[in-house]
Amino acid sequence: MNTSIGDRIRSLREFRDLTQEGLASRAGVHVDTIRKLEQGVRQSARINTLRALARALDVQLERLVGQPTVTQELVDDGGLLELRDAIQDIGALPGVSLSESLEDPPDEQEWADSVRDATTTYWRGDYSQLASVLPLLMRDGRAVARETPTERVWRQLALTYQLAACLAAQAGHPDWAFAAVEKQLAAAARAADPLMEGMGVSTLSWVLLRQGRWEQAQDVAVRKADALEPSFRKSTAAQLAVYGNLLIAAATPAARGDERDEAIQMLTAAEAAAIRSGPVRAYGTAFSVVDVRTQKVNIALAGSAGRPDEALRFSSDVRLEEISRPVHSAAYRVDVAQAQYQTGDSDGALATLLEVETEQPEWIRFQTLAAATVREMLETERRRNTPLRGLAARLGVDPTL
Repeated sequence: MNTSIGDRIRSLREFRDLTQEGLASRAGVHVDTIRKLEQGVRQSARINTLRALARALDVQLERLVGQPTVTQELVDDGGLLELRDAIQDIGALPGVSLSESLEDPPDEQEWADSVRDATTTYWRGDYSQLASVLPLLMRDGRAVARETPTERVWRQLALTYQLAACLAAQAGHPDWAFAAVEKQLAAAARAADPLMEGMGVSTLSWVLLRQGRWEQAQDVAVRKADALEPSFRKSTAAQLAVYGNLLIAAATPAARGDERDEAIQMLTAAEAAAIRSGPVRAYGTAFSVVDVRTQKVNIALAGSAGRPDEALRFSSDVRLEEISRPVHSAAYRVDVAQAQYQTGDSDGALATLLEVETEQPEWIRFQTLAAATVREMLETERRRNTPLRGLAARLGVDPTL
């Protein structure tokens, strides 16, 4: 907790045998930025700068910024290590046999109901609770699939792995998440469900983005969206929702790579699909016009030259009460807080972040953008701001800066 970003940059740079000038060249940032970070003159930088530095140092962003990789509460059953073990199922490896007997499958409908409840828990932001139930849910699902390998069961098992991928990525373990997506896509293939496969690729794109693999994240989502592009006259709401989610998934890395115009075009197409479909809940996610509009705010902040004024203008089209998922609402408001700070409204940014923390006290601790915004605010505070320093301490940002 007491190791600064500058300390981590210096350590990784020296380990890579890079000079400050060499790192600046690789990352495409000014050498003064690196120098000030390492000297402690600056305690943070814009999130896009940090992403570029992480990529240049060949490390995950989570390691560079010190994102927590544990849930808040310890549980007697489950937990993140149990989640890892359930994703990386040793018994499924070829040539490996285990001594323990296979589980008896639970009731199929009861298990499917538990998958639905777990999805609600994820979107509520209760990661500790989800980590306590998800490992057993995956093991039970595999047992049900062995006993009753129907397409419906495989579809539900794919959703379970989708949850595992999302939770692992949020908790700072994108490699576990990638393994979970592999299993999600395999289960979707067994379900013979192209739309479930499409959601799997959408999840994969997000995981690749968390790994810093922007080009691949964009490419896989664009290719799958092209393959599933529906006829707007004959398409179902679910088809439009999966197609729209893939466009959103592709737009985010496009904007990170400074292809902003292309990203906006993708979101425009996604919004057209949302208008046609109406609000949809399917395949473990939600899709609506407001879901697309919140992403316009995120896109405006992305890339090497973020546009916070434009982000706030886009936010005027978002009705907060229409966002159906609590975690999505929180993520949108963290973007708004970043835009508020960058346009000089530090008080508004702090009020927004404190509001999000009140509603999502566990979720916000995993958000690198929230922590980066707080670091920037600490650097520029003109007088001691007790609420800001309290928030910084709770997010693991050293408030004594």
